[in-house]
Amino acid sequence: MTRDKRRIQADLILTNASQMVTFRHLPRGPVGEAVAEGTVRNGAVACRDGRIVFVGTAPQCRRQVELRDGGEEIDCSGQVILPGLIDAHTHLPFAGERAGEFRLRLQGKSYEEIAAAGGGILSTVVATREATDDDLLAGCRTRMDRMLAFGVTTAEAKSGYGLSRDQELRLLRVVARAHDGHPLDLVPTLLAAHVLPPEFKDRRDAYVDLIIREIIPAAASEKLARFCDVFVEDGAFSVAEARAILAAGREAGMDLRVHVDQLTAGGGAELAAEMGAASADHLEHVSPAGMQALAAAGTVAVLLPVVDLFLRKTVYPPVAALLAAGVDVALATDCNPGSCMTENLPLAASLACLTTGLDTDDALAGITARAAHSLRLEDRGTLDVGAAADLAVFAVADRTAILYHFGINHCRTVIKNGQVVMRDGTKLATDVFLPLEGKGPWPTVFLRGPYGKNGYGFLLAGAVCGRGYAFVSQDMRGRYESPGNDSIIFHNDGVGKNRDGHDTLAWIANQSWSNGKVATWGGSALGIT
Repeated sequence: MTRDKRRIQADLILTNASQMVTFRHLPRGPVGEAVAEGTVRNGAVACRDGRIVFVGTAPQCRRQVELRDGGEEIDCSGQVILPGLIDAHTHLPFAGERAGEFRLRLQGKSYEEIAAAGGGILSTVVATREATDDDLLAGCRTRMDRMLAFGVTTAEAKSGYGLSRDQELRLLRVVARAHDGHPLDLVPTLLAAHVLPPEFKDRRDAYVDLIIREIIPAAASEKLARFCDVFVEDGAFSVAEARAILAAGREAGMDLRVHVDQLTAGGGAELAAEMGAASADHLEHVSPAGMQALAAAGTVAVLLPVVDLFLRKTVYPPVAALLAAGVDVALATDCNPGSCMTENLPLAASLACLTTGLDTDDALAGITARAAHSLRLEDRGTLDVGAAADLAVFAVADRTAILYHFGINHCRTVIKNGQVVMRDGTKLATDVFLPLEGKGPWPTVFLRGPYGKNGYGFLLAGAVCGRGYAFVSQDMRGRYESPGNDSIIFHNDGVGKNRDGHDTLAWIANQSWSNGKVATWGGSALGIT
């Protein structure tokens, strides 16, 4: 095929979108009309090699962009395209659950009372310390799967439920393993300064010294954490303690984030600004001076509206004052077992609008461009040429409907690094086996079919991995552990409109443990799919 060298080459095009929201050129503080001005009707975006190469209207795309051989075009008629969503504050690696505390809270017990009675963060610390690495990894991956289904393609992930040198490093290693091989990118944060561990209850200085002298240097040496965080609050860490810990983190090469002014006004926002933190999170009780300091420092306010609902608080962050001061506002779930057990980032944005009066365009910016800025990720959160090809497509005709019709999932298609990682919301049950010897990346043998991966998959995994190959087995759509309509006739599966086999092959080739060489195995149904 002869190519027109004057046209942009692409391997993926999303076109005919009712609205495509770019979030380009946003001002500081309130977004005003900038989001509306950056929204393209009948929009199209083209991607190549994991990056965006074209943003414009569908007619412009047809004139200027040429699809490479083997490329794909997705019709987004009647839908909205956003950048992949970004959750800027989560506590993903943990074990156990605290449903009992939910009932206590409904009976009128406060967060502080529950913690004083042995519940709260320390109860999760106990469960997390007792869990195996594989249990923690499985829990983390399950939460990541749910987040991805809502359109989230990047999330911050904190430690903080280990509270010892070995346990905190273990959690960060679990985050690294969870990140590896999953479409959702994780940005790791060290939160050893979450609360005092019980063994240091009467030795505050000794634990702060342990964080500064041992935990931070060890995490930095292994490059396990991008950020260092501290919970600055009565019952957690003082401003002076936090200042020393954050200074050590910064000296070790980490960027900074801080939990501040959630339950009381304690000067936390001022500290975040003083230390040049990327973000100050919570801020229900931020002072006017704190707001001015955040604006002057360029520190992003990360608000966590689901937490206020979950804890039945009636004091909300002063979002109008923050924006008026010129502070950029991001939103996040704060996914954790005690004060916000949800992975639903669009719900957090809806609640921010309902509880604080935040404008819907500011809220959408808060889970895309502003969230990226809070993580100092300048290559995502917007739809622009050169940006990462992370996209989320929602089955609504207008962007406001994503937040207006809240509590359900409108996301239908997710693109990560230019690859379709969720086409219609169906998650296919898939097992990945890696060789015990060697560090990879490895060539991969891929087997999928209608007969149950737990049978033939486990039988073949040892033999394949023992010969130096990675092995992936998958149940077809609608068969055994994979949801969806039974596709035994193959019309809508490997070679049909759903392209499940195609998408899985592309996903395997894009994983860090894969060298890009993938072989399929089997005859009849196993070969067709």
